[in-house]
Amino acid sequence: MSQPPQPPNEGFGAPQDPPPGGFGAPQEPGYGYPQTPPPAGQTPPPPAGQPATPPPPAGPPGTPPPGQPGYGYPQAPGQVYPTPAPGQQIGYGQQQPYGAQPQQPYGTQQQPYGTPQQQPYGTYQQYQQPGAAPAGAPGGGGGKKLNAQMMIIIAAVVAVALIIGAGVFLASGDDDGGKKNESKQGETDGGKTGGNEGENKGGDGGKEKKPASTSAKSLFNVPAPEVKNDDSIATDGSWLTEKTYAKSGVNEIVGYEPLTGAKLWTIPLAGPVCAGSEHVTEDGLTAVLFQGAKPTKARAHMGCTEVAAIDLDNGQKLWQKGSKAGDTKMTFDEVTVGKGLVAAGGTSGGSAWEIKSGNVKWEPRAGDKCKDNGYAGGNGLVALSRCGADYDTAALKVQPLDESGKPLSSYTLPPGIQWGSIVSASPLVAAVDSTDQSKGPTDYFVIDEKTGKLRSKISVDPEKYQRTCDATEVAQCRNVAVGNDHLYLATREHEGGGEYGMTNEIISFDLATGKEAGQKADAGDRYTMFPLRMDGGNIIAYKVPPYDKGGQIVSIDGKTFKETVFLENPADEAVRDAESSFSTDYAEYRYSNGRLYISDVFASKPLSADDKNYLVVAFGAS
Repeated sequence: MSQPPQPPNEGFGAPQDPPPGGFGAPQEPGYGYPQTPPPAGQTPPPPAGQPATPPPPAGPPGTPPPGQPGYGYPQAPGQVYPTPAPGQQIGYGQQQPYGAQPQQPYGTQQQPYGTPQQQPYGTYQQYQQPGAAPAGAPGGGGGKKLNAQMMIIIAAVVAVALIIGAGVFLASGDDDGGKKNESKQGETDGGKTGGNEGENKGGDGGKEKKPASTSAKSLFNVPAPEVKNDDSIATDGSWLTEKTYAKSGVNEIVGYEPLTGAKLWTIPLAGPVCAGSEHVTEDGLTAVLFQGAKPTKARAHMGCTEVAAIDLDNGQKLWQKGSKAGDTKMTFDEVTVGKGLVAAGGTSGGSAWEIKSGNVKWEPRAGDKCKDNGYAGGNGLVALSRCGADYDTAALKVQPLDESGKPLSSYTLPPGIQWGSIVSASPLVAAVDSTDQSKGPTDYFVIDEKTGKLRSKISVDPEKYQRTCDATEVAQCRNVAVGNDHLYLATREHEGGGEYGMTNEIISFDLATGKEAGQKADAGDRYTMFPLRMDGGNIIAYKVPPYDKGGQIVSIDGKTFKETVFLENPADEAVRDAESSFSTDYAEYRYSNGRLYISDVFASKPLSADDKNYLVVAFGAS
């Protein structure tokens, strides 16, 4: 898999420039800020002859009032796809190309940033005074008097309401001598929570703990391999265990001591690395895909035909395998690890081997009607299969597999989709780009792994959210996390609320409903951030720094969305330059136990003699 040349440091992820002088006046509160409820006891009286109970809303829950724009985007008319019943495929015409379907306009069905799905605590609601006529009954002095039994019932209801109200007040007030309860809604370390916290899962903690000192120091740097021509050399793959940090180089994989960067071992490869699995087994095993020989002047690419299992802690190549289609070796595009297997896929089909022994589990066979384009691994193993002889009309199927390769279930993506990605194997989430503009996914399909039924579909505006998956790669999704039965996406950067600088947010989506879950984590002025992975019920995220600060690792509580800084990198200019030299669209970020490793997926010739390129930069809590 050839890599594109490294883009310049611009757009999302680039360190933000110094203020040019007055750029960006402070903004007014954005969409999603809570509105002030009417004071208690000042309910507007209903018109004469009308019942006191307000009528039901004219639109579905979550529909903004007419003319009210979404966050930063004008609201336009368009078709809104209905919420499906379990297992029902929705929003698609009969055999129409997927890209031709009307897109859901932003802001018409999903909630805007931070807007709760239900009324938050403290929202004013109409209630009846004891002794007053029930809502809808004739009012005034001519009504019937309440009997004693009804008076007792109403008094009991009011007493319960007062007790509950007092409990809510105590839960949201100060305690422990004025120390604020961290689970309440409101400001966090750089962000705000939104929605009803009681409905959000997660927050059960994880393995990562806040270091005693969050101030980081530079542990070590690895210079980029020397490149003599203008071509880029792929260096995909980086892995972290308790004993080793390992990184692909040119025709090799090198293991480093995690604190000092001293070389522990080197595994030579027959040719350049094409891809590396992002997943590592509990005993430190992973897999790589590489070319069968080193490129020559006559042949610049030798084909990604070789798959190997690597023991990261012991620095050993356990085995090296390939597959044949007749007399020709098959080429693969991707490799992953899941369910004790190494699986590699491509347009010619897929193969799998036992990760410890290298024994073949399956290979493409002549006459197969479906070919596995690729696999997603980790806590499961899922194939994206193309079924049909005609490439343009072939169906794409998402199929969770057992250890023998037998599909446990199958879900067919809508007609017209030619490429797809698997964001997560479990919970099973697939992504597609229906616009054919390569801006990133427009739809996330949430699929029941056991039945193959569609649970929900999350439709997003690719202009608003960060690109997470490349259209032609099955399992190379970055800057996204799935956990707590939620999908966590980073928005594209936009103007912040301060005097200058850009910012963004991480937004959560409920996998059960396909709607925004009312949770938002703000990066803060002049910072932008994106998810790296889940840590139990929490989200580990990286915050891209402004021009005069170092980056940060933060843990976002999956329930309260409170942000806690775990690591802040040095603000020294030389260290900042090294950290900001990586493109956040392609770089690999590995964080564990107070240490952060950032590495490149390709090496290229420096732009000038004074320019320094790095393969790896590492930071650790001091």
